[in-house]
Amino acid sequence: MLSVEELNDKLIDLAFAEDIGDGDHTTLCCIPADVTGQSKLLIKEEGILAGVEIAKRVFHRFDPSMQVEVLINDGAHVKPGDVAMVVTGKVQSLLQTERLMLNIMQRMSGIATMTSRYVKRLQGTRTRVLDTRKTTPGMRMLEKEAVKIGGGVNHRIGLFDMILLKDNHVDFAGGIENAINRCHAYLKEKGKDLKIEIEVRNLDELDQVLRIGGVDRIMLDNFTPENTRKAVEKVGGRYEIESSGGITFDTLRDYAECGVDYISVGALTHSVKGLDMSFKAC
Repeated sequence: MLSVEELNDKLIDLAFAEDIGDGDHTTLCCIPADVTGQSKLLIKEEGILAGVEIAKRVFHRFDPSMQVEVLINDGAHVKPGDVAMVVTGKVQSLLQTERLMLNIMQRMSGIATMTSRYVKRLQGTRTRVLDTRKTTPGMRMLEKEAVKIGGGVNHRIGLFDMILLKDNHVDFAGGIENAINRCHAYLKEKGKDLKIEIEVRNLDELDQVLRIGGVDRIMLDNFTPENTRKAVEKVGGRYEIESSGGITFDTLRDYAECGVDYISVGALTHSVKGLDMSFKAC
């Protein structure tokens, strides 16, 4: 399996390939190859900065001679007018790396900013906000890193690092008991030690899981706050509880106050607005 760094490098290479193609002819036609200069990353909107480390990787992968002076680090609160970094190098390199760096940093900063809002909404409760697999293909590692920078918690990274028995798995397996039993048999056969989570759609399914056991976390899917409170009482601290499905920023705290451990929010990554910033010549 590829490391996070290898996955990010593949993403960077693909992004440059689709953007530059056989050459940035606009830059090549009017900027001499030996001209050097500086550009600054200018913040134009209040939020949480994220993506500084991957931006440095973008610059150095394209042109190792580029020099990056970081003035504001990942996780910092930024406001319009702040300068997050200054980059020195060949002007051709500054121009050809600008868009990819901005695309990544604007999206990651948007995710970190939204996550921070959700985390603040939960202050005073024991509940943590989780991301999901609803990420941009190829950018999952970066988007999940942005969630962490914003104060959230990563759920599973992919299909390989946790068992999550969702409604379709349960239905295709012939029920909750079959799904759990097959899960344990598979893990034993493969010699794997993975956490097991199961989704339940109502209190009757929750009762089945509590009778069978053999899981680490229970996901309450599309429960009302009232039924969530009942579910928390039934579980009685025996398993971690995650609320999911149809939960908005406005209703987030209602679920947290029921006593759940986690609330998963797909909106952190699937419908986020990028943070406005620009890369301008100094």
